[in-house]
Amino acid sequence: MYIAMNRFKVATGNEGDFETVWRDRASSLANVPGFVEFRLLRGKASEEEGYTLYSSHTVWTSEADFQNWTKSENFRAAHRNAGDRKAMYKGPPVFEGFNVVEGV
Repeated sequence: MYIAMNRFKVATGNEGDFETVWRDRASSLANVPGFVEFRLLRGKASEEEGYTLYSSHTVWTSEADFQNWTKSENFRAAHRNAGDRKAMYKGPPVFEGFNVVEGV
């Protein structure tokens, strides 16, 4: 299993819009070979830093399946308009990928 995560610092006051973008998006992930599940996670707000931390969390059968998706037209279509909402963020998303060592 492989877990791919992107962390987003969403500027205070934009949380509802950010969640709506994710909730209303047209996703084709369920049809992608090797895709297992998706979660959007909301962390605590940092008042002094002016953002709320979010993480998109996808689980894949393998790292190769995830890499294949990142090279696909489905990936390009899913991220086509990502730059249109830069004002919503405090910096770019931060990617982290993990191979599962142990699970229950």
